[in-house]
Amino acid sequence: MKKITSLVLMLALALSVYAQDNKEAEGYKFTELKRLPATSVKSQDRAGTCWSWSTISFLETEMMRLGKDSVSLSPMFIVWHTYNEKADKYVRMHGKLNFGQGGASADVTWAIKNYGIVPLEVYKGLNYGEDVHVHGELDGILKAYLDVVVSNPNRKLSTAWKRGYDGVLDAYLGEIPEKFTYKGKEYTPMTFYKEATGLNMDDYISLTSFTHHPFYTQFALEVPDNWIGEMSYNIPLDELMDVLDKAIDKGYSFSWGSDVSERGFSRDGIAIVPTADIKDMSNAEITKWVALSKKEKDAQLYKFDKPGKEKEITQEMRQEAFDNYQTQDDHGMHVVGKAVDQAGNKYFVVKNSWGDYNKYHGYLYVSYPFLAYKTTSIMIHKDALPKDLKKKLGIK
Repeated sequence: MKKITSLVLMLALALSVYAQDNKEAEGYKFTELKRLPATSVKSQDRAGTCWSWSTISFLETEMMRLGKDSVSLSPMFIVWHTYNEKADKYVRMHGKLNFGQGGASADVTWAIKNYGIVPLEVYKGLNYGEDVHVHGELDGILKAYLDVVVSNPNRKLSTAWKRGYDGVLDAYLGEIPEKFTYKGKEYTPMTFYKEATGLNMDDYISLTSFTHHPFYTQFALEVPDNWIGEMSYNIPLDELMDVLDKAIDKGYSFSWGSDVSERGFSRDGIAIVPTADIKDMSNAEITKWVALSKKEKDAQLYKFDKPGKEKEITQEMRQEAFDNYQTQDDHGMHVVGKAVDQAGNKYFVVKNSWGDYNKYHGYLYVSYPFLAYKTTSIMIHKDALPKDLKKKLGIK
């Protein structure tokens, strides 16, 4: 009897330990409430062109929302044209313009409106002996070329500088096709945009939320990559979050510009704003905290082992982080759905452009507080906004 009792106790203890270990290993468990259709996850590789990949992905989903076939469009077609336009502006501004690989969603809609678009299979932008996108050399050469032009060594700009510049773009990315055949039909980039996509670039607007400009007005967001001067509608944070939350329910995805330098943005596919204020700890806890190394502190604060309490984001917190350069325009992504974790916390489902790099196969789950805190701007179809807000903003 004693042996049986001992065995029972040992089994119970083993089950208890197993249950505890299993609970600790549980991690985040997400239940998706809605996920909108999207094309396959792509990779921007070693090129700072997330703005093009994310906005193109957004427009691909828009095509499907409008009843068109699923088509992967060419981000590098957009990159060629934006590099081309940046060169003109850089020279006209005597080099006093941000020049580099970065950009914004408006670059994509501007390029498509003016030059059209082509499928990815028609123009991949890989013409320099690489299987993946690597733009360091290209970007450096283009910048050096323009700096020579701006220095004006001939005391007058030649008629050849722009042809030479475009020649570099063609050498690296490939010449832009004037015509192409897709599914048995011949198109130009512009006719493909107008006939095949069903999209109207004038339907897409930018939203943001900052207090250094009046609400319900438009302004050009003061970030380096907004070289094109995209105008954003400025609305209060609670209204912005309400629009985005309900947009997914109505079938509208959106392109998301954000800061991803926070430790709460994990490459494991989760983005949160954990509470970690020392002032909220007891004296004993503070003593223990101070004794920890930075590595140990980071490990405790950002373990991502299970859902926990997040900071409550206010309009003032957003503004302070932006004013202090703690929120910058780091990365563009595509929001395609909504989810909750096992504790009931709400998340947006986000498609990234880093390839199949995590256990969510290139997607991530971004908490509502993170998106509220770190959003720089949003591109969305104007019809995703409620009618009263559209009227207030003067959007038809």
